[in-house]
Amino acid sequence: MRALVQRVSKANIEVNEKNISSINKGLLVLLGIQDTDDESDITWLSNKIIKMRIFEDDNGKMNQSIEDIGGELLIVSQFTLYASTKKGNRPSFINAAHPDKALPIYQTFVSECNKQISTQTGKFGAMMQVDLVNDGPVTIWLDSRNKE
Repeated sequence: MRALVQRVSKANIEVNEKNISSINKGLLVLLGIQDTDDESDITWLSNKIIKMRIFEDDNGKMNQSIEDIGGELLIVSQFTLYASTKKGNRPSFINAAHPDKALPIYQTFVSECNKQISTQTGKFGAMMQVDLVNDGPVTIWLDSRNKE
């Protein structure tokens, strides 16, 4: 699993010009899933995101997690995080899981996060407009296969 995590002061998602979800201070998580992802990827990534200390404390240091500040999550499925641009100019998405495999993994990931943090989502498979105010900006790349 891959996630592009952005610290936001607010974010919302529209589908067909209708606002379907929004959060205030928290994290926008763009989530990519591949065929080989399983429960261990879900557990590692959800815990990493929720425990990651990227919010400022009273001394202005990134020392607080989303749990610590009572923030919210907005999770958006994003198969394009598995784009391969190695050959030619048109990205290949062959490494991204097909929707029938990705949807249950996505739903389980959202459920795991929601057990600990108030969590909103986009609409899986839909064309979405994502509006956000990146706070910092702070943007972190996570990959469950490359745990750096």
